[in-house]
Amino acid sequence: MSARLESRGTPGRILDVSERLAQTRGFNGFSYADIAGELDVTKASLHYHFATKAVLGRVLIARYHEVFAGLLGQIDASTTSAAEKLRRYVGLYRGVLVNDRLCLCGMIAAEHATLPKPMQGEIRRFFTANEAWLAAVLEQGERDGELHLRGTSLEVARLLLSALQGAMLVARSYRSVARFDVSAKRLLASLAAEPRTSRGIKPRAR
Repeated sequence: MSARLESRGTPGRILDVSERLAQTRGFNGFSYADIAGELDVTKASLHYHFATKAVLGRVLIARYHEVFAGLLGQIDASTTSAAEKLRRYVGLYRGVLVNDRLCLCGMIAAEHATLPKPMQGEIRRFFTANEAWLAAVLEQGERDGELHLRGTSLEVARLLLSALQGAMLVARSYRSVARFDVSAKRLLASLAAEPRTSRGIKPRAR
């Protein structure tokens, strides 16, 4: 069953609660008893839809990835500016943080050593897809003269992804979205191409 189909009915409600708990407590920070208590169902009902927590975790990450990929598609369709795409990408993370949550995959990745291999693989798939999308946007921005990269597009994409995940973590520990905003703003500013005159010469500093 696809992640999209798993968003409907009782499975969808189970995943919604699990996603919130994982984003605020971590994957090892909640149990089937917690989910059952919130939904007022039996644990047997949870096991009917997701036989084990490992199965639940794999589907949870796959669904998150699918939704996130859809949002990236919306960004691509909404603007041709690479710089604006990056700003809107940052906005996806900010939208999670303002609800006192962290990126699901970033939160669960901290528990990598304790996760079943299928979950580990799904997390890597999420990050790899994000790196590829970012690299393509960065390459476009450099071609169009909007961005200046110090390194390959993939290197910069990995730096950007890692920095945003870390900025979310630190900002949440202070309960300060403003901290994230400042870090994200500086990150994007560091990628901006320097302005040039119509003759292609940098303006002199005054």
